[in-house]
Amino acid sequence: MTTHAIDVRDLTVAYREKPVLWDIDLRVPAGVLMAIVGPNGAGKTTLLKAILGLVRPAAGSIRIHSEPYRRVRSRVAYVPQRGSVDWDFPTNVLDVVTMGLYGRLGWIRRPGRRERERALRALDQVGMESFAERQIAQLSGGQQQRVFLARALVQDADVYFMDEPFQGVDAMTEKAIVDLLRALRERGKTVLVVHHDLQTVPEYFDHVLLLNVRRIAAGRVKDVYTEENLRLTYGGRVSFVRAAASQ
Repeated sequence: MTTHAIDVRDLTVAYREKPVLWDIDLRVPAGVLMAIVGPNGAGKTTLLKAILGLVRPAAGSIRIHSEPYRRVRSRVAYVPQRGSVDWDFPTNVLDVVTMGLYGRLGWIRRPGRRERERALRALDQVGMESFAERQIAQLSGGQQQRVFLARALVQDADVYFMDEPFQGVDAMTEKAIVDLLRALRERGKTVLVVHHDLQTVPEYFDHVLLLNVRRIAAGRVKDVYTEENLRLTYGGRVSFVRAAASQ
């Protein structure tokens, strides 16, 4: 019997009685790098939030490594959309990354030297160690995104959820993020990424979920990332879809 890192069954989420996700089934094998793609309003961010318990489903069940999220919270890391974060909050880079350890420490125990060293190592992995004392508000968009990735890395999770980590970053940061995602996969981690650039899906990811309120298709990129499935997902914008599927 195959063990799935993520097992979503019959998931429906509605806002004010309007379905945002409808009857979603999704089984994600452990150790894959999966893109979640679909048009605006398709429910991509809502799917992540439902899996993480941040929105309440109207129906369905969700398991992470065969357990409810509340039991495996410490094994899961989440990088939200950069635009959803208050970057004016007065704190420095090292403190932001160290916050990623609070799930293990609890809110009473203060982080010590060992935790600071772990945070600095995570910052080094994303090329931001020299910015450790910099105020987070003083960073560029790409630098802020790297800091949020470091905060996820320091958790040493088994499953990572990332909501558009490439949005608004420069080419150098995008390459650094891709290298980081691949390194996580090589270590057996499972990574789900909400992604908007259809052209780079075949290059960056090995699995993909095509979503538009309903699940259109999910599986290995080479099997399901087809022109037909992209048409079904995006409503038949033919030239746009054909260019992506031919990559």
